[in-house]
Amino acid sequence: MSIWEYANPKRFMQTSSWVLPWVTGLAAMALVTGLTWGFFLTPDDYRQGSTVKIIYIHVPAAMMAINCWAMMLVTSLVWLIRRHHVSVLAAKAAAPIGMTMTLIALFTGAIWGQPMWGTWWAWDPRLTSFLILFLFYLGYIALWEAVEDPDTAADLTSVLCLVGSVFALLSRYAVLFWNQGLHQGASLSLDREEHVADVFAYPLWLTIAGFVLFFVALVLFRTRTEIRARRLRALEARERMA
Repeated sequence: MSIWEYANPKRFMQTSSWVLPWVTGLAAMALVTGLTWGFFLTPDDYRQGSTVKIIYIHVPAAMMAINCWAMMLVTSLVWLIRRHHVSVLAAKAAAPIGMTMTLIALFTGAIWGQPMWGTWWAWDPRLTSFLILFLFYLGYIALWEAVEDPDTAADLTSVLCLVGSVFALLSRYAVLFWNQGLHQGASLSLDREEHVADVFAYPLWLTIAGFVLFFVALVLFRTRTEIRARRLRALEARERMA
């Protein structure tokens, strides 16, 4: 079975209708378990106190903000190369989710940073690139709304996605590119000196899994909505021509 079979809207709708309830259920279980474990069953950090527990929102949201753009990049490339409408509709569906995740990451980062750094915001390389990534999300969504022809909008937003990928990359690796700035290194790392303690890491991994599943569920749901909206517009255009 080829993956390109799911570029057929009918096949995608059939498969996603079966997958969506399972993914949604697993996401709910992972999020409830992970967040309950993290917020109520882990100890306070010896330096950061209970503030450290915002890690269970901030880190998964930041990861999904970047990975959402990466998903949009792949699906946009599929559109540009193979002209599969489902792929570009999936990118369109994912954009508001990624923008929301970016906003959550910025907001929770400010809450976490204020007691740690003594300021709500700093023009740190990672923070700045994340803010620019948020603006690219806004621009991507606005461009879809501004262009009437859907194929033209798909072409322009796909090119914008390629350009914005630079800042998605910087958001992920800014700490490695620049050895200065207030932002700490990765919370989950192969380096044991940077990696958070296991008592925090295990619920964090579970929460990240919940965020990933929740993202997949939302993308499937919104892509299905976009396909239905596209069919409705096609029927309306056909009726006007009749």
